[in-house]
Amino acid sequence: MGEVDVHALRGVDLDLYEGEFTTLLGPSGSGKSTLLNILGGLDLPTAGKVVYRGMELTRATQRQLTFFRRQSVGFVFQFYNLIPSLTALENISLVTDVSDDPMDPVEALELVDLEDRKNHFPSQLSGGQQQRVAIARAIAKRPDVLLCDEPTGALDAATGITVLEAISRINREIGTTTAVITHNATIGQIADRVVTMRDGRIATDHHNEVKAPLSELRW
Repeated sequence: MGEVDVHALRGVDLDLYEGEFTTLLGPSGSGKSTLLNILGGLDLPTAGKVVYRGMELTRATQRQLTFFRRQSVGFVFQFYNLIPSLTALENISLVTDVSDDPMDPVEALELVDLEDRKNHFPSQLSGGQQQRVAIARAIAKRPDVLLCDEPTGALDAATGITVLEAISRINREIGTTTAVITHNATIGQIADRVVTMRDGRIATDHHNEVKAPLSELRW
């Protein structure tokens, strides 16, 4: 910013493991979203490196990064980014049409319990249902990694739990490596691992010995 350097991240060293469900906790401005964007190949760090299965993303070409994002990573954001003029099924088909080994769009909707709403437009769905369609769209290409940035941030508690159930089910049944950004420490109780960030650094990193059932979440 002009003559001022703003360090969103400083000295972060993090490994994500296959099939693991990780939450990234921390207040606004702690660097969570920047880290997620770097992990997903949306942003590049000014120093350091990011390696995905032997491929150094920080040295990849734009073409290689596009292929990585298209085939290997699913993104879910706080806002659903569905195309209003397309049905739930058609929104998902946009992704499956350009993927090498996609699942059937209906199968993706079944994983989030929305197969009966496949022909509904976004305006005909609740906020939680729209977010579940966004999750189905993200996983329909069978990504190795699912990155979620505040997926329950715009939802009430009950609806948020429904969305988390969908994410947890995908992690459990498909084995997709999952990282969920949140400022809500309660959500960390359902994850395999909780990483807490503060001032652009990793403050704590621990595994949950016992995960809390979703039915017991309160926030």
